[in-house]
Amino acid sequence: MSVAADVPSTVTEDDAPRRPASGLLIATLGMVGVVVSLMQTLVIPIIPTLPTLLDTSASNASWVITAALLAGAVATPISGRLGDMFGKRRVLFANLVSMVAGSVVCALSSSLVPEIIGRSLQGAAVGAIPLGISIMRDELPAEKVGSAMAIMSATLGVGGALGLPLAAAIAQNSDWHMLFWTAAGLGVVCAALVFVFVPESPVRTPARFDFGGAVGLSIALLALLIPITKGADWGWGSASTLGLFALSVVTFLIWGFFELKQRAPLVDLRVSARPRVLFTNFASIAVGFALYAMSLTFPQLMMAPEQTGYGFGLSMVNAGLALAPTGFVMILLSPVSARLSAARGPKVTLALGSAVIAIGYLCAVVLMNSVWELMIAAMIVAGGVGLAYAAMPALIMGAVPLTETAAANGLNSLMRSIGTSTSAAVMSVVLAHMTMQLGPHVLPSRDGFHTTFLIATAAAVVAIVLTLIIPMRKAADAADKAGHA
Repeated sequence: MSVAADVPSTVTEDDAPRRPASGLLIATLGMVGVVVSLMQTLVIPIIPTLPTLLDTSASNASWVITAALLAGAVATPISGRLGDMFGKRRVLFANLVSMVAGSVVCALSSSLVPEIIGRSLQGAAVGAIPLGISIMRDELPAEKVGSAMAIMSATLGVGGALGLPLAAAIAQNSDWHMLFWTAAGLGVVCAALVFVFVPESPVRTPARFDFGGAVGLSIALLALLIPITKGADWGWGSASTLGLFALSVVTFLIWGFFELKQRAPLVDLRVSARPRVLFTNFASIAVGFALYAMSLTFPQLMMAPEQTGYGFGLSMVNAGLALAPTGFVMILLSPVSARLSAARGPKVTLALGSAVIAIGYLCAVVLMNSVWELMIAAMIVAGGVGLAYAAMPALIMGAVPLTETAAANGLNSLMRSIGTSTSAAVMSVVLAHMTMQLGPHVLPSRDGFHTTFLIATAAAVVAIVLTLIIPMRKAADAADKAGHA
């Protein structure tokens, strides 16, 4: 029996007097997911000019990117736990308010510190996606939960794919502050839709919030992710990088011991250690790694000068438009993933999705002769991501108590974030070290891109292996259900 299972849950129908049409609820939460995940690619078009725009160094300007990533990683599991305790709709709404506030701060500023603060507030809103998945489980009829969760989970990739050309077009045709005013406007629309169409979940877990666990997890994650994202700048063997990695390991150990002693922990490690949950989360890291490799390498490849012998010289807008179909592929395959999971089980779907990702990257190795060939390879990868991402919530929520769904989904989203962060670091190092000279410029070589594709293929293979280890026997499911009692 899990520790958190001892804490009584309440189901109060007064908290959810409204029952909107399923389509409205799915559409609203899906839009929230796309808008929140769009924050990941919002500033990519202005990265080269950020030092000039903010009157700072390139190293300092990179914190505008890193801050959102770190805030999202820290806030996601905390938002999930708060949602289980105090109401998922309430915390979801708070996440959107945070995104709007952060967007306004960035829109009104042209200096480094306010931009970092604003981007941190934007990043903290990523917790809205696992909260939306949990609301769907609480509110929708059983026959619609699978496809709805699949769509919500896929928005993690869809927002990034659609956000790149949108952000590039805005940055190219207007003042860069308009990026953040647009984000603020979208956030306001989403908050209004949530207020009108999303009822408060009747499923609660009354308990005292685990502040010690939140602080410990925040320190451990920051100590892990900061050197991952900054290691290339600081040096992987530098005292700062190694010291933070060591601090992360020590803090995670202390935090784990502390959490096991809590009656209502931030993360129920006993539930998280169940093989079905544990290996799903490990597989999520690998899939997240493979997904971000596409987001980082394919645009660079398309925008590389034609003189390199492999590039196509596309603008940021055109490269974004070429990759925009990947977002639609993810959305279209999400219901397919749900039906496949219902027929064959989510384990099969996750393994199949990971295999498709691997095939897509292997295609990218040989399909580098034209833009349309790269588009095909990218859509194959996106199809695999759509299948895999949609299967993860089903695996997780089939193994955790109803009262812990938001926290469990938040932890799963955190695992994906760790995968994307690690991918960014690894791919950047490979492309920075495998280079070619083009006049006065040093650019990634063709072999560098081939290597990144092969590394992403290996990550997808690791995801397949981890997925095959996930226990799905009836005996294991019965043990899980007994633990929920």
